[in-house]
Amino acid sequence: MIELEGVPELIDPVMVAAFEGWNDAGDAASTAVAHLDREWKGEVFAALDAEDYYDFQVNRPTVFLENGVRKITWPTTRLSVVRVGGEKPRDLVLVRGIEPSMRWRSFCNEILGFAHELGVELVVVLGALLGDTPHTRPVPISGTTSDPDLARRMDLEETKYEGPTGIVGILQEACTHAGVPAVSLWAAVPHYVSQPPNPKATLALLNRLEDLIDVRIPLGELPEDARAWQVGVDQLAAEDSEVAEYVQTLEEARDTAELPEASGEAIAREFERYLRRRDGASGPPGPPGGHATAEGGDGGPSYRRDGPGRSRPSMPPRREADQDGDESSEE
Repeated sequence: MIELEGVPELIDPVMVAAFEGWNDAGDAASTAVAHLDREWKGEVFAALDAEDYYDFQVNRPTVFLENGVRKITWPTTRLSVVRVGGEKPRDLVLVRGIEPSMRWRSFCNEILGFAHELGVELVVVLGALLGDTPHTRPVPISGTTSDPDLARRMDLEETKYEGPTGIVGILQEACTHAGVPAVSLWAAVPHYVSQPPNPKATLALLNRLEDLIDVRIPLGELPEDARAWQVGVDQLAAEDSEVAEYVQTLEEARDTAELPEASGEAIAREFERYLRRRDGASGPPGPPGGHATAEGGDGGPSYRRDGPGRSRPSMPPRREADQDGDESSEE
């Protein structure tokens, strides 16, 4: 039995979730939910029992001192609630944790239990993948759902992926089977600069989330952090002619593929977002190891396998090697 005595009645609640690990390249997704929690001063109201879902030899607890007393933080998943002010206030239930090591079905059922008790109207799960995308272009964001009606209403892709999946894919399917509308938003992180943080990918996820749930998200220092990140990667890439040539190849492929959209819907969406932010600025401020990859899934950006993050960009393996035993994995 889930008891939520400390949580007030929520207004049009949306659950937004992200999990560290396989589905969190560059920590982009988990950082996005952490940003929402920090900007809106989220209040934690529940934490899942770490003993039920985590292998502590994989995700180890940490010891810290507080006023001279040693304490332990256990790896787990926590839920908090924030209220978004404005003309149309609504509440967000934020779920942030680590991809569980075991009992995924029970894990998802427990999350769905909270969603049911809180009257959640929509679940949005954020993820990030390593991809063949240049750091110099806008971060590709794909929105997917297993619900054909939801795909039509919200202009999303109906996922047709088949293959290995992470907790993001499992939670989305669990929501669908339980009759809870669910969407996954995926950011493509350049595989040649995969180490966290990636503020540019985090910013792109928040912008897409803003459009999806129709709220204005305070971005704080994220836009400046994203610009600084790109300048830093530009400088590192310029030091190696092979990397610079490879990035140019990615740019040409991306520009060719997106030329029709760049002249239409993409520009319109960016202009609408600019107008919303300009109008919002004049009003009262609001309240304060490896990763998943995919190869050309669901008509979205093309993703590929890559190893752990590096301290600087480096050339990917030769294409011939990529084709030997390359796995396609989910969203």
